[in-house]
Amino acid sequence: MLGRGAWLIAGAVVVTCMMLLGPSTPAGAPFARTVPVDAAKDVVPNRVMTWNMCNPCDESNVDRAAEIAAYAPQVVGLQEACVRDVERIRDHLANLHGLDYHVEYGPVLRNWSRCGGAPWRPGGYGQALLSAAPMTDVVTEEYPDGGSEDRGYIAVTTEVAGQTVRVFNTHLAQRRQEEVRERQTAVLAPQVARYERALVLGDFNAVPDSPELSRMWALAEDTDAGCRPPAAGACEPTTDWQSKFDYVFLRGFSALGHEVRPSRFSDHHLLHTDVTAR
Repeated sequence: MLGRGAWLIAGAVVVTCMMLLGPSTPAGAPFARTVPVDAAKDVVPNRVMTWNMCNPCDESNVDRAAEIAAYAPQVVGLQEACVRDVERIRDHLANLHGLDYHVEYGPVLRNWSRCGGAPWRPGGYGQALLSAAPMTDVVTEEYPDGGSEDRGYIAVTTEVAGQTVRVFNTHLAQRRQEEVRERQTAVLAPQVARYERALVLGDFNAVPDSPELSRMWALAEDTDAGCRPPAAGACEPTTDWQSKFDYVFLRGFSALGHEVRPSRFSDHHLLHTDVTAR
């Protein structure tokens, strides 16, 4: 029978081995998260989501991945995204939830304070698109006037609800920059108008009856059919400060249903919708 000293030595060896081998889950996650009971078991082919992840917010990418995996959309538009965070989220979606996504990045800043990296090469920051289907014809554009921070959009061709569709993801200028946002939608809207079927995801930093959104309303409807001027008061808030800033604009599609879900990992809620082609 081993004495106390032998047991202590054996225990120390086990701990040392675990430290050397490292965690068994990706990117330092100590344990695999349990998938929520109501989580989708596979990608939902007609579901799209938009989410401003909040940056700088020091949140776990394991938790962010779990939020996305609970709904398993075909396409996810992310704003305020660090490239390194998106890569980790994508890894967690695959390794912890069995959900494989392609990724494309929109116009990104190099921002050390938001995304770390080396002083001579700060981490990339901006928008990202995740898609279960391949993405082609990728276009990334910066708006001529970003306002207080460079902004832009990414557009790709992919598949949603069994249909080929042009998907846009954007993030407009923040706070009291209405005239800047109006100039930004003047750039975005003509690009959307080129397509009979398009989905426009993003944080527009504007409530529905803002003048700067008038070009978008002329082209498409929000996933919430009751949410458009002049009935903007009926819109469900998508932020912690009870404003609707986040949209899924539909062109050539109809919404079958949508949900706005608050997240403790961001000051913006997750907005997802199921769509069908018209």
